[in-house]
Amino acid sequence: MKLLLVDDDADLRAVTGFALQQAGFLVIGASTVPGAVEAFDRERPDLVLLDINLPGGTGFDACRAIRRSSRVPIMMLTVRGEEEDLVRALELGADDYLTKPFSPRTLIARVRALLRRAGLESGGRTTAGELALDAEALTLGIGADRMVRLTRLEFRLLQLLLAHAGQPVPTDRLLAHVWGHKGGGDRQVLKQLVHRLRLKLGEGGDTVDRIETIPAVGYRLNTGLNTGPLPQG
Repeated sequence: MKLLLVDDDADLRAVTGFALQQAGFLVIGASTVPGAVEAFDRERPDLVLLDINLPGGTGFDACRAIRRSSRVPIMMLTVRGEEEDLVRALELGADDYLTKPFSPRTLIARVRALLRRAGLESGGRTTAGELALDAEALTLGIGADRMVRLTRLEFRLLQLLLAHAGQPVPTDRLLAHVWGHKGGGDRQVLKQLVHRLRLKLGEGGDTVDRIETIPAVGYRLNTGLNTGPLPQG
């Protein structure tokens, strides 16, 4: 499941995003109203977490813009607690409302409940082509008869690549997603992580590099089960 988290507090966004990632969600961040709308149009998340106090407008403006084209679940996050704000958010199409401060456990529980109500909860599984990533079991299913066990870092790398299957994902974005707000990742460590994953995914005689290096950009996940070499160009 892909979530869009919109908050202008970078530290809070990083901590909250990290907690959601640990729970198995893919998190896309934004800090302004224009940035939120652009990220929504680009990423098409399954759920939006939207602060009310934002640069470039308000969370109400972002909610209104998203509702023009989508019925995706929206949860408002704010330090405000006035009833009129809650009523306004619901009238604009928000589905839930959570007042700061809140614990990560409470947020995750509310997110899962909202996804269930929307009929979107997938049991922690993300799929693309013949690949199925299981957040709870930390495994990757390949076709009908292969299952690969993953470390937490391997899972988070595949989580972002799978969400953008067939598309290049920049190295910096992968580093930020895999190591979160704690940092600690660098390009060499990422290369080692990719190498370990390639060894795991190549077990069983499959000769395709599912994680393809895109020079000067990053990496791309190929989801097919071909056994020949990857096309060039």
